[in-house]
Amino acid sequence: MNIGEIAERTQLPAKTIRYYEEINLIKPKRDANGYRVFVESDQHKLQFLGRARGLGFSIQDCRTLLSLYEDDTRESADVKLLATEHLNEIDRKIAELKTMRDTLGDLVNKCAGDDRPDCPILRDLSGI
Repeated sequence: MNIGEIAERTQLPAKTIRYYEEINLIKPKRDANGYRVFVESDQHKLQFLGRARGLGFSIQDCRTLLSLYEDDTRESADVKLLATEHLNEIDRKIAELKTMRDTLGDLVNKCAGDDRPDCPILRDLSGI
């Protein structure tokens, strides 16, 4: 398969696939003319990476996960630990976003939104 075909099959942009190659997440073979040639195992790795990135794993986490995926002697505890750490980070971000939403919602409710210049939103943002 060429890069266009693999991009279509994996639903990843060709630019992303090239980037993954550049950072050595994948290593497609090269034709005599220098073009990339993708095989089925490349497709599986790219789908794996696309799904992992879609779940918010970092590139470094993806590198680790891919290494674990390819290691038949891996322990599932290693995978679970990485996934649990990522889940905890997601929970932390959700809590932070909820706090931000509550604060901003409170400010919006306090603002009259009329033709007067007084604005509790701007006052809060200025720290006064």
